[in-house]
Amino acid sequence: MVDSTFTASSTDAIDNDIDIDTLDSNSTAETIEPEVKPHLILALDYGVKKMGMALGNTITQTARAFDILAMNNGQPDWDNLIGIIKIWGVAQVVVGLPLNMDGTSSMLSKRAHKFARRLAHRVMEQHLPVTVSLCDERLTSIEAREIAWDNGWIKNERDPIDDISACILMSTYFADPNSSIAIDAIKAE
Repeated sequence: MVDSTFTASSTDAIDNDIDIDTLDSNSTAETIEPEVKPHLILALDYGVKKMGMALGNTITQTARAFDILAMNNGQPDWDNLIGIIKIWGVAQVVVGLPLNMDGTSSMLSKRAHKFARRLAHRVMEQHLPVTVSLCDERLTSIEAREIAWDNGWIKNERDPIDDISACILMSTYFADPNSSIAIDAIKAE
C-alpha cells in the first residue's frame, strides 16, 4: 500500500477547528490511508484479424477469458469496444505489446501501440475515467496454446486462443503492475 499523509489546510482548519496558525507547512495533522478501490481491468491481446479479451479483478488479482473480437485490418468495432468498457465499468485497459524476443519493436507492436493510443483518445472523448497502458506480451500465445491443449479446451492447432492469451497478459500485469506503461507516458513512434 502507498503511504500518504494528509497535511491540514485552511479548509480543514475550518471543518475541524484546527488552529492553522500553529501548524507549519511540514506539520502533519493526521495520517490517512488511501482507499484502494477495486476495479475491473480489461486485457486486450491485440491482433490484426482478432483480439482476445480478458477481464481482471484487482481484489482477487485473477482474470477470466471474456471474448474474442473480430478485427478489420487491426481496427475493432469501436462502438462495440467502448460499449463493453462502459457496460462493465472497466477502469483500466491493458493492451498487449508484442515485442520481438530481443525487446525491439516489431511491425505488429507498432500497430498495437497505435491502437492503444487511439483507444486512449476514444475513451477520453467519451469522458470515461479509464487509463490505457501497454504491457509486454512476449510468448503469451505460445503459453496459451499449451495451456488450452493440455486442458482440452482446443481440439485443433488452429482453434482460437486469443482470450486465453489475454488472461496470461493479465496475469503478467498482476505479477508486476509497474511493467506496464501508461499510454500518455509513451512517445509516439
